[in-house]
Amino acid sequence: MPLQKILLKPGVNRENTRYTNEGGYYESDKVRFRQGTPEKIGGWQRISANTFEGICRSLWNWITLGSLNLLGVGTNLKFYIERGGAYYDITPIRTTTTLTNPFTTNTATKTGTTMTVTVPDANGGFISNDYVTFYVGGAASVTFNGITITTDTEYQISSASATSYTITVTGTASASSAGGGTIYAVYQVNTGPAFATPLTGWSAGAWGAGVWGVGTTSTDAMRIWNQSNWGQDLVYGPRGGPLYYWNADIGTIPTSATITIASPAVVTATINIPDGTPFTFSTTGWLPTGLLPGVTYYTKYLTPATFNLAATSGGASINTTGTQSGTQTINPNGILLSSLTGADASTPLFQNTFTVSDVSRFLLVFGTNDYGSTILDPMLIRWSDQESLTTWVPAVTNQAGSVRLSHGSDIITTLQSRQEILVWTDQALYSMQYLGPPYVWGTQLLADNISIAGPNATVIASGVTYWMGVDKFYKYDGRISTLRCDLLRYVYSDINTSQYEQFFAGTSEGFNEVWWFYCSASSTTIDKYVIYNYTEDIWYYGTLARTAWLDSGLRGYPSAATYSFNIVDHEYGVDDNETVTPLPIAASITSSQYDIGDGHNFAFVYRMIPDLTFRGSTSGTTPAVTMYLQGLNNSGSGVIQSGNASVVNTAPAPSAINVDEFTGQLYIRIRGRQMQMQITSNTLGTQWQLGAPRVDVRADGRR
Repeated sequence: MPLQKILLKPGVNRENTRYTNEGGYYESDKVRFRQGTPEKIGGWQRISANTFEGICRSLWNWITLGSLNLLGVGTNLKFYIERGGAYYDITPIRTTTTLTNPFTTNTATKTGTTMTVTVPDANGGFISNDYVTFYVGGAASVTFNGITITTDTEYQISSASATSYTITVTGTASASSAGGGTIYAVYQVNTGPAFATPLTGWSAGAWGAGVWGVGTTSTDAMRIWNQSNWGQDLVYGPRGGPLYYWNADIGTIPTSATITIASPAVVTATINIPDGTPFTFSTTGWLPTGLLPGVTYYTKYLTPATFNLAATSGGASINTTGTQSGTQTINPNGILLSSLTGADASTPLFQNTFTVSDVSRFLLVFGTNDYGSTILDPMLIRWSDQESLTTWVPAVTNQAGSVRLSHGSDIITTLQSRQEILVWTDQALYSMQYLGPPYVWGTQLLADNISIAGPNATVIASGVTYWMGVDKFYKYDGRISTLRCDLLRYVYSDINTSQYEQFFAGTSEGFNEVWWFYCSASSTTIDKYVIYNYTEDIWYYGTLARTAWLDSGLRGYPSAATYSFNIVDHEYGVDDNETVTPLPIAASITSSQYDIGDGHNFAFVYRMIPDLTFRGSTSGTTPAVTMYLQGLNNSGSGVIQSGNASVVNTAPAPSAINVDEFTGQLYIRIRGRQMQMQITSNTLGTQWQLGAPRVDVRADGRR
């Protein structure tokens, strides 16, 4: 028989049996399609050796007036701004308090070289994993019972009750007693869960839910930060929490300041700070009497870099007395939006999500409290006055306002599209458009009885909005329709529905792809992805652990957050460089079953002539793939014979690998009526694209 060409249709289809999808592909991992043929996806490279704390669920990229390319990184423990590969902590402060002899040691709590110290605080409000910084009245540290607590050092809370918590310190206590003297404690905003935590039993669900005497279930929502830039500054906040504001004039690192003790005090900074700017101090020693670390103060302009201080915006200047010690710094931490100069009393207390409109620049908050209320209404939308973050009370002289949606019980997420803002509830999709005074913003119901998997499950690609629902995929291109999916059953039959909040979407515009990352049924962490190529209208899938994704035109590569607590650039190189040690990327694709010859008689395949390219592989390496042919008697027989051989680049190293020189033919002996083909690679430096291999087939009878 003549050589038989194997040229399969692009995409992976698992909506039917392996044999029904004859002429296509059935399995894939870390493989995409280019011009109809499969190739290994690009590699990834960590942006630096630095790491952050917590699991990142939110990324946002923007550029300041000073041309700084910044990336907001929101984790379940902290909030950072990444610049130049460094992660700068701008986590806001929740509260401050003064404690007396708060550290209690217990010699029985020693573990190795560390001790557990108990800290009582009747004010409460803290939870496990929160961060607290102590300031020891005028000293760099305090030592008691053999334990040392250092000023201006973060400690993470190990466990917490309503009125006390524990921290871990290095050392061995010499006695079990309380001490420490007068301590000033600064608490950062509460941390959140890294993933949704199922709750069962009493108080797990809403009041009145479930059967009397029988516990109900719910989940403790994981921490998701919302963020968007307001010009060069950043507005951000945790879902369900307040809004915070980071001022680019303050910067990303603590700024040295000199405080002149006087009436009023005079501060000389090393940067220019506008009048009325709120900020907080930190110190390695102690501040003059009249000032405390972690408390918000406002500048009163003297010169661009010198100012007086006020406790309230426009308030009286603060007088200072006494002495000071250590180094005084101005913190880069964000401050409450309600603390901004001129903020009115109706600034939102909560937000489930928000966006800054590109049309006329409004801050729109979704899922928030009504005017004069302290209760979060999950279906309420409010917006500030145009070009203002501080005016929220509607008046005839401004464009602030609100509207409440009626379809659904909770606003899940929003996305800015062409001339509209799309708003998803747990039941419907709305379009929100700017109308101008007196209505300002109007809403229109686009579809009811739809779903969305989670707050980050939607994305725009090539002007079309795509999102993942709880049982299918959707698209909106002026009208809403179900997105045809060749992997629908595969995805939704192996999915952890309790972790919908983790699922997220992203784009790889360079390859015309929409990616969705999700948890498989047995996993509480992201471990799988599915890709839709909207140009070729095909699907493929694989395994990959990521926690957030951003494909920004301001950066050269798509950025992703990892479980290694860092950011990696995707489509960079051909290997896995998530950590310091490069690793090969295990890629594979398997065809569906197809007939050998007419499929009636058995056939004998003894030779394959491969067709592929190693273009893009790393110079100086020997890229290789393994090609398998697997024979079957029939669709239900399973693989009865399997042959494989390596296809290796034969161009002389270390020349650039840009020519198609590889193993000329493979001798693979298999017999069967049907066959399937598999290509795998798992070596450093390898990049490949499959063409149209051929096989040498001989008739071999009917049995």
